[in-house]
Amino acid sequence: MYNRVKYVHGLCLLLLPVFAFCISSCENDLNKVKEIASNEVGVIVSPTTGVDLIMSDSAKITLHLTAPLLLEYQTKKPYKVAPKGIKVVHYDKLTQKEDGTITADTGILHEDTKLYEFHKNVVATNAKGETYKSEELFWNAVTKRVYSHKNVEVTLNGGNVMNGDDFESDDAFLHPTLRNSKGIFHVDEKATQ
Repeated sequence: MYNRVKYVHGLCLLLLPVFAFCISSCENDLNKVKEIASNEVGVIVSPTTGVDLIMSDSAKITLHLTAPLLLEYQTKKPYKVAPKGIKVVHYDKLTQKEDGTITADTGILHEDTKLYEFHKNVVATNAKGETYKSEELFWNAVTKRVYSHKNVEVTLNGGNVMNGDDFESDDAFLHPTLRNSKGIFHVDEKATQ
């Protein structure tokens, strides 16, 4: 009986370092998993309130961005989110006059690709006074194109309204293309006679 207790005690002493090694290696793996998870989700590096950003080119104002809150996420592809609304005003480089706006409930700015996303209650205007409404809008600052894959309502000068399932245009909203478009156009019968 005494030999059996001595055998179990010796076995425990042998297995103790193996058990300790297993526990410590699990801890390292757990830390690695936490690190990978934090890289994927992103860490808010700096929340900024009362954002009022003016962008210029050759001392000419080109863009004025305002947002009550801007959250900057530091990930492999950093981005910024304006969760409480965003407004972007675009200026004509030559005249310095406002030639378009975009407002939305939420904005996402992808720094690496220069892609701007606008979501919920998106309203955009152009220099002609035309208004574009949708639930989403993407603006690619590199290609200078805007597009939406959701329903778009365009109110033209004179009150004519066009609707489409899909939308694409230059970033000045001057040459739009609508897919599956329908519209309401006011016609002056006196002008046609």
